[in-house]
Amino acid sequence: MKGTPRPINGCSTKGRQTRTEILQVAVQIASAEGLEGISLGRLADEVGMSKSGLFAHFRSKEELQLAVVETARSIFIDEIIHPANVVPSGLKRLRKLADAWLSYAEREVFRGGCFFGAASLEFDSRPGAIKNRITEIMGEWLRLLENEIRQGRAGNELTPDADPVQLAFEFNSHMMGANWAYQLMGNRQAFARAKTAILERLQSFATSKVARRPNSPTPVTAHRATAR
Repeated sequence: MKGTPRPINGCSTKGRQTRTEILQVAVQIASAEGLEGISLGRLADEVGMSKSGLFAHFRSKEELQLAVVETARSIFIDEIIHPANVVPSGLKRLRKLADAWLSYAEREVFRGGCFFGAASLEFDSRPGAIKNRITEIMGEWLRLLENEIRQGRAGNELTPDADPVQLAFEFNSHMMGANWAYQLMGNRQAFARAKTAILERLQSFATSKVARRPNSPTPVTAHRATAR
């Protein structure tokens, strides 16, 4: 999950700034009300522009929705990927990715919770360009988790039977489940419980090399206590 959205060819600095401001509003609407909840008319009212002014930036609803998805991806990268990249690859980065994701959802960076959790549910049975792009982005995320698990095995931090595809699937499921429990059920312990589940799973595959480290993570039993 690397890179940022491509620049808009031919746009002035002011035009790019206006477009960015529009998308910052649109992504928050979409996170809470769905990508179908945004339209040029609705957005014009929210940002105080005319529909014709917005049309200069987005020529169709689908173009607007795709731009919102790219904006959400960029925010996701800033909130989760960049902070994790400052720690060594492998087990430490894997833990950092999980912590950063859970923090991003708990802090409601998007007012409707995880943008891609909501967008995935909205478009999972609707073929087209938007579903395809969401699928690509979620695929990037899963492959990133898988790669860090592989790095953990290569560095003798995780045992060889730690299956990258299976563990990435489980970790993503815990994260998405915590977001669901928090947004729908109002369960404020959901993120702590997801963290406990992920740490327990990692601990089950940790090698003696990790167990002997003087700065090894707090035992899972301590995390259990805070999650209740």
